[in-house]
Amino acid sequence: MAAPELLRVVRSGGSELSRSRAVFSAEGKYLLCASGDYIKVYSTATEECLHVLQGHTNLVTGVQLNPQNHLQLYSCSLDGTIKLWDFLDGILIKTFVVGQKLFAFYAVPRFEGSAFVIIPKDDDERLGTYQLVSVKLPKIPGQEVNIDEWELVLEGVNPSPKCTAFGREGEYVASVWELHLFVYFFKKKRIHSFPLSAKCSKGANNLFTCVACHPKEDCIASGHKDGKIRLWRNFHHKREYTFSTLHWHHDEVMDLAFSVEGTSLLSGGVESVLVQWRDSKKEFLPRLGSAIQNISASPDGTLFCTSHSDNKITIVHSSLRVSAVIQGLIKGSDVKTGLMVDPRTNALVLNGKPGHLQFYSLQNDKQLYNLDIVQQEYIHQHGLDQVELVKAAFDSRGGWLATVEQREDKGGELELQMKLWAYDEQKQSFALNTQINMPHEDHITALCFRDTGEPNNNPPTVVTASEDGRFKVWVFLAESDEENRSAGWTCDFVGSYHNYPATSCCFSEDGSVLAVGFKEIVTVWESEAWDLKCTFCHPPGTIQNLCFGRLSCSKYLLGTTSSGFLCCWNLLSCTMEWSAQLNVLVLQPDCLSENVAAISCLSEYSDLFVFKPSEPRPLCIRKQLCRGRVRWAIFVPRDAPECISSEKYQWLNLSQFYFLTETHELMTLSTKTPEEQLTPSSRQLAVEESLPVTPFYLLLGKHQQQTKEAAEGRKAPVLKTVAQDSPAVKELLHTPAHVLPSASFLCRIFINSLLVSKVNNSSADELPDEVDMESASGESEPEEEGAVSDVHGRVPEATESLGDVTPKLTKAQEKELRKLRKLDYSWVSAL
Repeated sequence: MAAPELLRVVRSGGSELSRSRAVFSAEGKYLLCASGDYIKVYSTATEECLHVLQGHTNLVTGVQLNPQNHLQLYSCSLDGTIKLWDFLDGILIKTFVVGQKLFAFYAVPRFEGSAFVIIPKDDDERLGTYQLVSVKLPKIPGQEVNIDEWELVLEGVNPSPKCTAFGREGEYVASVWELHLFVYFFKKKRIHSFPLSAKCSKGANNLFTCVACHPKEDCIASGHKDGKIRLWRNFHHKREYTFSTLHWHHDEVMDLAFSVEGTSLLSGGVESVLVQWRDSKKEFLPRLGSAIQNISASPDGTLFCTSHSDNKITIVHSSLRVSAVIQGLIKGSDVKTGLMVDPRTNALVLNGKPGHLQFYSLQNDKQLYNLDIVQQEYIHQHGLDQVELVKAAFDSRGGWLATVEQREDKGGELELQMKLWAYDEQKQSFALNTQINMPHEDHITALCFRDTGEPNNNPPTVVTASEDGRFKVWVFLAESDEENRSAGWTCDFVGSYHNYPATSCCFSEDGSVLAVGFKEIVTVWESEAWDLKCTFCHPPGTIQNLCFGRLSCSKYLLGTTSSGFLCCWNLLSCTMEWSAQLNVLVLQPDCLSENVAAISCLSEYSDLFVFKPSEPRPLCIRKQLCRGRVRWAIFVPRDAPECISSEKYQWLNLSQFYFLTETHELMTLSTKTPEEQLTPSSRQLAVEESLPVTPFYLLLGKHQQQTKEAAEGRKAPVLKTVAQDSPAVKELLHTPAHVLPSASFLCRIFINSLLVSKVNNSSADELPDEVDMESASGESEPEEEGAVSDVHGRVPEATESLGDVTPKLTKAQEKELRKLRKLDYSWVSAL
């Protein structure tokens, strides 16, 4: 009996890739990084995600290769466990249960069978005191091992993994906390503390931010809040220590890392510049896009990687050249545009970098590209009034994109711009078509396109609703007169209702009806003449969301209010069908079915209700969908329909449901594990290790394998053999292009060389007729000569199979033969 399908809430994207340091595999082919409660394995050559290591139940806080086996990986998590993985095959080997939240993990080759972790003191995180302890990792049978004892190493450490480092193959450990550097020596079991003053005479901020240890020498590098780097030496003596200072960063140093041999030191910060220090000399890799939060080096010394605040990992060659970029979902300060789907690519579209829209592939969990909407340089200065992208919408075919950007200063003055973007097939991107300054006098609350059906039926139409009490209809007009050839958008209609602020708007599925919410009233307008047809009142509360039913439920109109009511009206009878008080935050219809998803929040958890407007009973109820409020949700059409056997979850067959939490985590509902969701090509990448893996290799490698199997199983196709052994083909491919005849002359010869000669039912008597037919078809002498030589090249091949031998003609004989063919022998018929 098959196990029942379970609907699980899984992270789809948006998990931070830069929360902890990523690590390279021993040969630098793979990059392993924590992403939420998963560990992702990427190829450094193709940026593809090869495996998703799933097993932790809380945030993964650190990953590190097993010093005793470089094909294995350790990971630690806030769920209180340390897991050992075979990361190439994606197999969990063993779980060590510590029982306390783990904030950092360190595996040192010198301490075989042990590891170091940072845990809260007395298992109470509220105290704000953390300690570095040593735990034993016993090699005993069993999948799960409990660890009940540990040994205290340092107390009062910073929980950040960047603030503790081991040096000289584990001879000592250095840790920084506020204004103190602590060094613990394992042999002597002594601690040396090196304090700094809060501020020096020049007003510098000496707070420690990170630390790194030289792999070969007794040298500790520390980063500080004021942008300085200190190199500590002779710290074995508590009072005779020395340090030198390196200074380039204008703000805090966010991470430090030595190269494998210790010949260089890497530093990064908010300047988005990777700095490489060699004997006080600096080399720079600038314009990396966002602040550098973590830096790692590969064990073979050929690659570095930097983790950035915009959820990006940049792989850098040792020559300071960017090799690859792994871009996750960018987490902005606020997603004001909501979640959208690009109809052309099925990519998720939402706010990205300031003033940009990001197009994110949900299938590959990677960013496709950014579209600069504001087209202004963003100034990183606190308190500065910036231009914000607040609204965006696509038409049903993805040919048009409408955006709204605003800037509001502290005095209350509002600047608005609406831009209409047309998709350019040649550039494969959106190009600005029309820019409208101040389309409304107050904030725009809603933006939607009308589905016009066939492109030639109606011009593209978009509607905006505003707090100024009006909604405006904008229509695309293309002027084709000889004097003025231009195409742009213009305002076609302005509507209002008792000067109430317009809060939302929505078109019906066929575009024939427009619904606009004015405060507590829903108005329904006919879209041909823009006539007001009817109005709906509902329980008290301002209209927040409006949407029409789809397919068989297209006669229903749904709306939510600020007082928590979900209402359904029948457009045919102009009556309220039903209502429910659920405190709905998000109302999202599925464009491929009649299903509608409503997310409510009646407690600290959000709940999901999936229903059809025509049926009062929900199809699916999912309690405690996630902790906190859900900000946005979207149905994304699947590339191929799913076959979900459970009737309760069949509403997910055509579309997949995604939602964004208030912590900017992108979640989805699935009956599959993350490993099952990987594409077959991604699985193949982990198998092939002998050759560099590229997308071309995946295509050609598969083709070569199929060809090899076909050759082993049966005789190779005749056509292939003929094409490869044809002298005409070889001559054509090896002759320089500037001495070849025209393509029109060579075409027939080339095609004939690919044809299979008729060896069955053929005779030597038939061959001269074929020669006559082919020769007579030519008009020019060179063309005839080429045809004759080609045919004579094939005649021996055919006649040899019959046992006949045809003598080869000389050039003089061929010339005489052509003269005979041109003679008129019609007089013979008269005899």
